[in-house]
Amino acid sequence: MPETATCCGFVALIGAPNAGKSTLLNALVGAKVTIVSRKAQTTRALIRGITVEGNSQIVFVDTPGIFAPRRRLDRAMVTSAWSGAHDADIAGMLIDAKKGLDDDAEAIFAKLAEVKSPKLLIINKVDIVAKPSLLALANAANDKVKFEATFMISALTGDGVADLKTWLAGRMPEGPWLYPADQMSDAPLRQLAAEITREKLFERLHQELPYHSTVETDVWKELRKGDVRVEQTIYVERESQRKIVLGKGGQTIKAIGEAARKDIEKIAETKVHLFLFVKVREDWGDDPERYRAMGLEFPTE
Repeated sequence: MPETATCCGFVALIGAPNAGKSTLLNALVGAKVTIVSRKAQTTRALIRGITVEGNSQIVFVDTPGIFAPRRRLDRAMVTSAWSGAHDADIAGMLIDAKKGLDDDAEAIFAKLAEVKSPKLLIINKVDIVAKPSLLALANAANDKVKFEATFMISALTGDGVADLKTWLAGRMPEGPWLYPADQMSDAPLRQLAAEITREKLFERLHQELPYHSTVETDVWKELRKGDVRVEQTIYVERESQRKIVLGKGGQTIKAIGEAARKDIEKIAETKVHLFLFVKVREDWGDDPERYRAMGLEFPTE
């Protein structure tokens, strides 16, 4: 292959909830492109992060955590995750080194055999587990599924991430780059801004607020001086939840807005004026339009 030839391909990151997929994606891309939360299943749609290594452009798909679905939203997220794995050039299976081959991981292995793409094993959080345990885990996983390679990394500290990126770059198919060299995500800024606010919402209220809450960016308006005015609505299902988000004297929503504004300014690279509103939308979890807005298929069953 000539030195000037370019390569481009898709890598799906799959795994159980909280395996560290979003943290790894942000580390690989070198910027925040997806939500990171202590609460499981915070990634809802397939968010793409884009990075360049040598002459290769790698498009990462951060899929929702694969778990046993109970509600309609759960089913949509799981379907979305598996479609990402089947469509990618490489499927990277992420395992939490501390949890090992638990029930969630075993369930994924059972379906991973159906994925025809080359598969890669990524053992994450190796900084908190003894080496003998890691080797035993790697051997057990490779006995279950044929992996092209195994990488042991810490997405949080960055240990092993550069080697993983280099290996992936060398496996991308030849072809033109799909995105500009400096683009880090194909999600529009208004969608990323909504994800950031939702992350801050989870960080602040992860115990009080259930999953049935969402954030939508209603207005993204560039002002004369280059500043941006952003208006977002946080939707909850009940009035009691609205009061939790607002907090006493509006203190909670103010803190969420301040934290979100700082991160949105980083991705927008300009001063941001953020205005948050909280509204009750009953049964939004059964509204097909909301699923489309999140990039998910609406399950009819």
